[in-house]
Amino acid sequence: MKNCTIDNSKMSAIYKQIGQNVKSIRKSKNISQLSLALAIGHKAVGTVSMAELGINNKHFNIEHLVKIADVLEVNVCEFFKHEEVAEDGEVKI
Repeated sequence: MKNCTIDNSKMSAIYKQIGQNVKSIRKSKNISQLSLALAIGHKAVGTVSMAELGINNKHFNIEHLVKIADVLEVNVCEFFKHEEVAEDGEVKI
């Protein structure tokens, strides 16, 4: 078994990517942050807003992601996709 190579910096980047993916899917479905927050049981937009932007070390937890996937009618795996840019500028998914 190898040691984990995911440090705080990498984890932060992962959380930010998940937040960006949630935001992108939410916007593509014309759903506001407030509507999404209310739909998953929050009374204010703060959780969604800060987690989408990855500010104040806030991020979505598993419960949030499962509920958001249900509301947005997507597979939760969609939130974990990321784009990689190759050296030649091509986007690799």
